[in-house]
Amino acid sequence: MSEFGQIEFWYWWVFAALLGVVEIIAPGFFFLWLALAAAVVGVVLLLFPELAWQGQFVAFAVLSVASVAAWYFISRRQPEQPTDAPSLNQRGTSYVGQSVHLAEPVVDGVGVLRLGDTRWRALCSKDLPAGAKVTVTAVEGTALRVEPVAGSDSAQEA
Repeated sequence: MSEFGQIEFWYWWVFAALLGVVEIIAPGFFFLWLALAAAVVGVVLLLFPELAWQGQFVAFAVLSVASVAAWYFISRRQPEQPTDAPSLNQRGTSYVGQSVHLAEPVVDGVGVLRLGDTRWRALCSKDLPAGAKVTVTAVEGTALRVEPVAGSDSAQEA
């Protein structure tokens, strides 16, 4: 008898379930493959109960590396599927190109504009008065980069 005692097949299945829980708690699509390897070792041990613990651990290591490597190479070969809403979780990008009026003046390059029910920090290269019409040109973190609309009265006042 080894120092580990007799390892039963269901120990591997419990280990696989625990790895599955870790995958749920800390998703990264990595522990799933380790859980799969542990489950396969459990099946192998069920079929071949005389397999020594050293062989079980080697099988787990080999299957873990093989499954993670296979997932890596398969996922890299498949191109990302284009989506019909590329800015779904990037709310600010949906405002790029829109023209709006400043809610508060731009002073020292920073002002405030209102889009819908949200106040956004507005970044501009020049100072502008409140109410100036600007166009959103980019998103920088949680702020919107704006430029004055050419030909508007407020752009000429600044």
